Amino acid sequence: MPSLFRLFSVLPLWLLHGLGAAMGWLAFLASPIYRGRFRANAAQAGYRFGEVSSAVGHAGRMVAELPRLWLGAPLPFRIEGGACVEEAYAQGRGILYLTPHLGCFELSAQAAAHRWSATHGPITVLYRPARQAWLAKVMETARNRPGMLAVPTNLSGVRQMIKALRRGEAVGLLPDQVPPQGQGLWSPFFGKGAYTMTLSIRLAQQTGAAVVLARCERLSWGRGYVVHFEPLPAPLAADADAAVLQINQAMEHLIRQSPQQYLWGYGRYKEPRVEVAATGVGA
Repeated sequence: MPSLFRLFSVLPLWLLHGLGAAMGWLAFLASPIYRGRFRANAAQAGYRFGEVSSAVGHAGRMVAELPRLWLGAPLPFRIEGGACVEEAYAQGRGILYLTPHLGCFELSAQAAAHRWSATHGPITVLYRPARQAWLAKVMETARNRPGMLAVPTNLSGVRQMIKALRRGEAVGLLPDQVPPQGQGLWSPFFGKGAYTMTLSIRLAQQTGAAVVLARCERLSWGRGYVVHFEPLPAPLAADADAAVLQINQAMEHLIRQSPQQYLWGYGRYKEPRVEVAATGVGA
């Protein structure tokens, strides 16, 4: 597997995306559970399968492009909406980037680091090691690169994120990821209750960081990516329930910009897991 991973890291992007699309459809056809969850989640958001069926292939493209993203030559991208980032830095504020499981979401942080870390410090992201030793090493190397700092998914990591924001640096999170029990609140997501992390709102409220929404759109035929940034439409509410709802609505807004690239098969509405070791993180 490590050799195959390295082979994929040198393949051209158009070929990776072609192979990935095939992989995505194979996984979709082979798994009734995944297929059912994909259809149910898309329907919950108001989409017919035909409207978002291309997201099946994009899920495979996301997997296939990871070796190139982590180990290969830099991926081509352009940034749109960077003015809101520049404005936040000019005000001396830290930046909290929030991005859903949409498109090449890992490239959002890499692109921001490439553009701004040299003058404003690294982007800090949470990191949970893979179970396989070889993959854990690859991920650690990929996420601790120039302009990026990966911290553990525990209380120590959260403290490092708070310190980074107070220094005026940036932090990146995926707020549509289901947190462990005790680290979130139930809030509507596309009209259905979903257990939603409170870590993002606590980071913003405790540090005064600017909340910037990010999405990375995958272009066709391996032409690269467009990374979009925009500010949160309104200041984050002081009330936790209202703030969590704001974040969910912001993620819905981003997803509706490119619904064909969202991971509809993700278990967004699942029950949170019990994780004793992470007590206190984001709660």
